[in-house]
Amino acid sequence: MTRHGAHIVWDWNGTLLHDVDAVMAATNASFAEVGLAPITLERYRDLYCVPVPRFYERLMGRLPSDAEWQVMDAAFHRHYAKYAVEAELAEGARQLLADRQAAGRTQSLCSLASHDDLIPLVRTYGIEHHFVRVDGRTGRSDRGKAEQMARHVAALEDTAPERVVVVGDAVDDALAAAHVGAKAVLYTGGSHSRASLSAAGVPVVDTLTEAVELAERLVA
Repeated sequence: MTRHGAHIVWDWNGTLLHDVDAVMAATNASFAEVGLAPITLERYRDLYCVPVPRFYERLMGRLPSDAEWQVMDAAFHRHYAKYAVEAELAEGARQLLADRQAAGRTQSLCSLASHDDLIPLVRTYGIEHHFVRVDGRTGRSDRGKAEQMARHVAALEDTAPERVVVVGDAVDDALAAAHVGAKAVLYTGGSHSRASLSAAGVPVVDTLTEAVELAERLVA
């Protein structure tokens, strides 16, 4: 592993994987099952947050019970698996990953997607070799990314947290970065609106190319 430049920790859903259409289709299909009204992409991006039960609280006016959450979560993932097969990598993502690796920069992937689902999916897109490490969620699905990010960064050999930049599409990515002493850049192509991302107090960009360029400047 090189010790110069930024080490980027990429998020997956909504960042490297442009799956917002699949997310919206799965969200509204699962909402129909539990008696919630359909939601627009604009409203979704304004309300969405991690941990996800808080998102449902914003919609319902109360936190779902554990039993309700289990039903909601299972319904979403069942529908998402059906729609996600059409998802593609974000624009320019494949070339960005290849270019960074060729330039001797390091990068890894840390996602709240299930680890057992994430690994074969990343391999399907043919990009696994660009990452020094890939970590998906191994515990409960109603938690944020902070503790997972701590384990991920601790496992990166010869990589000081101060040169780590987390690139993601959710405020929770910025919180996870702060938890480990890393920097963050948030991308508007996924689950949050620009306004909600801006509240995190970190740089917000509209393209992954901008995210990579800014990541290098942040650690320069």
